[in-house]
Amino acid sequence: MTDGPTAPDTIAAMPDRLYFTGDDEADALNARDPLALLIGFALDQQVTVPTAFLGPLKLQRRLGHLDAERIAAMDPAELEAAFRERPAVHRFPGAMAKRVQALCAAIAEDYDGDAAAVWRTAADTKELEQRIRKLPGFGDMKVIALGATLSKRFDVAAADGLVPEFPTLGDVDSVEALESYQAAKRAHKAAVRAARQAEPA
Repeated sequence: MTDGPTAPDTIAAMPDRLYFTGDDEADALNARDPLALLIGFALDQQVTVPTAFLGPLKLQRRLGHLDAERIAAMDPAELEAAFRERPAVHRFPGAMAKRVQALCAAIAEDYDGDAAAVWRTAADTKELEQRIRKLPGFGDMKVIALGATLSKRFDVAAADGLVPEFPTLGDVDSVEALESYQAAKRAHKAAVRAARQAEPA
């Protein structure tokens, strides 16, 4: 057992699956393939968690691969067509095809196509946070959610400092935990909407 953040090039633990979709093949892919994990987080906007994290498996089946350099080099219209094929990868296939292609371009350019290098070679929490923030489609909440997932599910020590006090996807370790997480998320959104409606005009 090491003290402090992971040293660069330290290989973290890898779970058998992430319980984000309810589909065993998709859950295993998201745990096994770092690019799939990043694509799932990139797609996690204005759709349910299972829909977002089923996206990488749909793309892998339609493209025949999940290779950052090859996706970055694709004709954008061809990638968008893969997103639009039914069932669509996302409710906003055009915008999300562009986002995923930009993400893959960043991985290809900054990490030689090795998505795991985003966290594997980060010297500490500060560097890891900066790296995640630089990825297309990753704002404050995704930095926290991905960081918590890397810390709690993959034992990435450099991500420990990104874990918040409130529950995130990083706490989802079973089908039941996913259901509880989604229920809590829906309740929170409903409370926010109710608070906004109660505000004086």
